[in-house]
Amino acid sequence: MNTLRIIVCGAAGKTGSRVLALAAADPRFKLIAGVENRAAQAPCPVINEKELGAGDAKADVWIDFSTAEASARFAKLAAAARKPFVTGTTGRTPAQEAAVRSAAKRIPVLSSPNFSLGMNVLLHLARIASAALPNFDPAILDVHHTAKKDAPSGTALRLADAVRAGSSRDPQIVSERAGDVVGDHTLLLAGPNERIELIHRAHSRDVFARGALEAALWLKGRKPGLYGMQDLLRLG
Repeated sequence: MNTLRIIVCGAAGKTGSRVLALAAADPRFKLIAGVENRAAQAPCPVINEKELGAGDAKADVWIDFSTAEASARFAKLAAAARKPFVTGTTGRTPAQEAAVRSAAKRIPVLSSPNFSLGMNVLLHLARIASAALPNFDPAILDVHHTAKKDAPSGTALRLADAVRAGSSRDPQIVSERAGDVVGDHTLLLAGPNERIELIHRAHSRDVFARGALEAALWLKGRKPGLYGMQDLLRLG
């Protein structure tokens, strides 16, 4: 079995650390390094950003769960090194998002605010339901833990895009930050005398980490371009 050699940016973060842990226990992967600018315990060497040279040739794919600002820099470095880049970082500014899109002109980039397979199926269903019920009022409830920095979350914004793609309606988004909730998202479509609710609840960050690892396996060997989980799942 050929192993996929990976570098994980944001090694000390909540999701990045789980990517490292799951990859260490999976024979399909070999950890080359975690990248972090603060102290971190990891099942592989941990280096800081300055040690991550653009010419690094040891890894097959880079996985990023860092900060919005760092993510844009890592995308540029990955492009310079000609390495596929998987990123789940959210909250990027338009300029930072442009840097990621620019990298995708040189390398394959898979960017997603949510790597849960179930959540990405829900996004697909949201487009279908919104298109079938264009006169129903859409609303989104976005619930995360109190340490979540961006509100609405990247997933909530992507869910709103799915609704607009289906019906051109602009959904109201309500964000709540409470306790240690990993991530709950509800799409409500309310019409006369009835309503539909599409709900996804993440029970553990492992669902995001596992999805990112599967994305890394899928991305290797792809042509340069910007991909999403919809491509991996062949949802169109």
